Amino acid sequence: MSENATTLSLSGRRAVVTGGASGIGRACAEAFAAAGAEVTVADVSAEAAETVAAEIGGTAWAVDLSETRALDELELDTDILVNCAGIQRIDPIQDYDPDTWRLIHRIMLEAPFLLIRAALPGMYERGFGRIINISSAHGLIASPFKSAYVAAKHGLEGLSKTTALEGGPHGVTSNCINPGFVRTPLVEKQIADQARTRGIGEDEVLEKVLLADAAVKRLVEPEEVGGLALWLATEHAALVSGASYTIDGGWTAH
Repeated sequence: MSENATTLSLSGRRAVVTGGASGIGRACAEAFAAAGAEVTVADVSAEAAETVAAEIGGTAWAVDLSETRALDELELDTDILVNCAGIQRIDPIQDYDPDTWRLIHRIMLEAPFLLIRAALPGMYERGFGRIINISSAHGLIASPFKSAYVAAKHGLEGLSKTTALEGGPHGVTSNCINPGFVRTPLVEKQIADQARTRGIGEDEVLEKVLLADAAVKRLVEPEEVGGLALWLATEHAALVSGASYTIDGGWTAH
């Protein structure tokens, strides 16, 4: 097998990763930097973004993606865009705070649209682009008490597919990665929230809720998602577009 067939290189490419200071976003930023990309770590925490950027030799971008009006006229000059930033709030629909529902959609659906919109002109001009949307198993299926998150991720799936259809003639691909429960601070917080909402102990949440339908009984590691994102960003995935890649231990195989 030739060296070119096995090497995942992003030498000469520029990448922007939202939510890049922790969890999946950080894993993607680290993987891209290790492959030679110039990485911009975008995060709501300026300090965290600067720390990660310094560690990987990248650039920090402190940005609050809930302030979507500020993104309307943004111009984003990058070869690769990873939409990863997200939050989670758990409550039954009848108790769900409307402003929290709107906040989740601003961060996880409106902001990705505006960032894609800002990045496409440059990608089209160069004839190359990679849009990688960190969706979720909940972009394909639903769970109770997560109406805002599930709806936002389902919307992201549609946005990604539309981007793939429009971008294809211009050398731009767009795909979703759909992890199950990943070992991140977001999921660790969910354990306590799920215990409260379902009336069970925190020690039961992992077995009876998070991994109940998975064939492989462990959390996804952020680096596993970062590895898949890296492949999607390279030339090896030039014909992969409009797809949704599950990495969920078989959860959505039911």
